[in-house]
Amino acid sequence: METTTYEGGSVFGAIFGTGFIIFCLAVAVFFIICLWKIFEKAGQEGWKAIIPIYNVYVLTQIIGKPWYWVILMCIPYVGIIWGIWATNLLSKSFGKTEGFTVGLILLGIVFYPILAFDRTIVYKGPAGDPTRFNNVNEDLNSIGKTA
Repeated sequence: METTTYEGGSVFGAIFGTGFIIFCLAVAVFFIICLWKIFEKAGQEGWKAIIPIYNVYVLTQIIGKPWYWVILMCIPYVGIIWGIWATNLLSKSFGKTEGFTVGLILLGIVFYPILAFDRTIVYKGPAGDPTRFNNVNEDLNSIGKTA
């Protein structure tokens, strides 16, 4: 009985697999750095970005939503909707629009560093906080009036 060895393929697979793992780790570290900077911009401590689950809880504080959103984000399929909603509220908390939200979702490798490192983007406050919008009537009544 003959045995066949694939030594050349094994070496190629090992090199490719190791390179792929190193690339994935580099991307993960880059996103952790971006999240760290986003947390610091929002007035939270950066180290909170590296603790799993707790970083999602801190994110809910940044966007102004209650703690049980962490549980809702863990539900299969439903969590995707809550994650997209949270991303939208994150971009609005920094004064950005839905277009920026689409960028965060589809091109996160580009838009998260923009959110983290662009000095012109500042934290405006939690977008999901309904008390932010209590003064809407006062703002509308003040249109056209001088101080």
